Amino acid sequence: MSVLLIAGSPSERSRTAAFLDAAGQRLETRGALVNRLRVRDLSPQALLLADFGHPSISQAIGRVARADVIVVATPVYKAAYSGVLKVFLDLLPQDGFKGKTVLPLATGGSPNHMLALDYSLRPVLQSLGAKNILPGIYATDAQVTPTEDGSFHLAPDISARLDEAVHLLITETLQTGLAHAGRFAPVHFSQVRCSV
Repeated sequence: MSVLLIAGSPSERSRTAAFLDAAGQRLETRGALVNRLRVRDLSPQALLLADFGHPSISQAIGRVARADVIVVATPVYKAAYSGVLKVFLDLLPQDGFKGKTVLPLATGGSPNHMLALDYSLRPVLQSLGAKNILPGIYATDAQVTPTEDGSFHLAPDISARLDEAVHLLITETLQTGLAHAGRFAPVHFSQVRCSV
């Protein structure tokens, strides 16, 4: 399983990046092949001018296309996801997430903007054709705190939610993979019909 972590923070070191890295570490522990894409590292001019021919943009779009799973993380500003992430998502093809499972993550200063995941980011992920968008996780500044050594610490409740999300992501992706490998997908009991 190939996972692409997309960091939508304009900052080099941030709570958002630390939150995303924690998800990546958990996925690697579970055997996933994890790659990282920091939107801030792409050419700013190419991003803003929608220069699809620029190597950094074409390579980033190719990395999205090759991934089975996308984990996208963003800080929340003014009740919406970051502008840096928005510019990048706008460059993806209309079906850029087609057939992919997506886990959205966000950080913000207070719980007041947690619905930005559902009302601002989720519709864009859906419009890009994501097959399955898992429930997002929103962490406040108090839940992702800096430590003395310059790293960040996840609060136990956020850490537990991230563990659950990674487990669900692995389970959902493996089930889909088995169905595509010629095995039957699980059938809910209400769909079972029998005749006597």
